[in-house]
Amino acid sequence: MSISHQDHAYPEPAAHPNWSSRHHKPRPFTPAQQKQNRDALLRAQHTPRPRHTRNTTTKAAG
Repeated sequence: MSISHQDHAYPEPAAHPNWSSRHHKPRPFTPAQQKQNRDALLRAQHTPRPRHTRNTTTKAAG
């Protein structure tokens, strides 16, 4: 059973203008931005995440 457009209570809103594909392509990253992104990626991949430990010794105020 398929639903036609007339089965909806309200019509579908128009797409946002930013969704159209007529706009220019985004500018490529500069070499400095590429290096900064590479450095951040490497740092994130090789830095161990801190473990979140629940502190059970403190009591909630109240």
